[in-house]
Amino acid sequence: MKHRILLASTLLCCAVLAGCTGQGTDGAAGDSTRTPGSSPTEAATVSGAADTGRSSPSGEPAPSTSLGSATPSSGSAVPAMRRRCHTSELRASVGANRPGAGQSNFAVVLTNGSRRTCTVRGFPAVAFVNGKGEAVTPDPERAMGQEHRTVTLTPGASAWSAMTYANPAITRVTTVTPKYLLITPPEESAWLSVRWTGGEVSNTGKASVPRVSPFRAGDGA
Repeated sequence: MKHRILLASTLLCCAVLAGCTGQGTDGAAGDSTRTPGSSPTEAATVSGAADTGRSSPSGEPAPSTSLGSATPSSGSAVPAMRRRCHTSELRASVGANRPGAGQSNFAVVLTNGSRRTCTVRGFPAVAFVNGKGEAVTPDPERAMGQEHRTVTLTPGASAWSAMTYANPAITRVTTVTPKYLLITPPEESAWLSVRWTGGEVSNTGKASVPRVSPFRAGDGA
């Protein structure tokens, strides 16, 4: 009799323990809360959603930003091409003729009219035009064999290119008197217009074709 009672009690305890164990497992599954991105698949989905939603004002995806690197360090170097002077930031002028040895010599000057520091390097593109903006002379040539320098222009600073040509009266070529000189800064496509007061210029490609030098610091005075 005692054996039967003990057996029954043992079976009852086992049943109770089994029931408690099953309920605990089900409860854990039902009450658990998973953090999004806790699995590789979810992590990829959440990351993609975060990246897809950002865009720049132009509608293109905005560059990703890492924490701690949103602001460039003060010592980081900026490529020269990214710091170059744009036409809209510059003012153009032409210095007075400084003749010598049968040559006419003018300084083509670019002045930084912006509030930032920028650079110019290389040759200006220049064109003599009439009142309608039509070219009236061959394109000026570039003076070869001269050093190219990157000229840094703080606000208000200038760079100049020497434009020289043989006096047309000496070479006896036909001439024209342009109304404007169009000056295009290096690496730019937009030009600046300056009224031309330098007199007659050769309108042939035979002689007296102007040549321009690479920019250097200063205004050529």
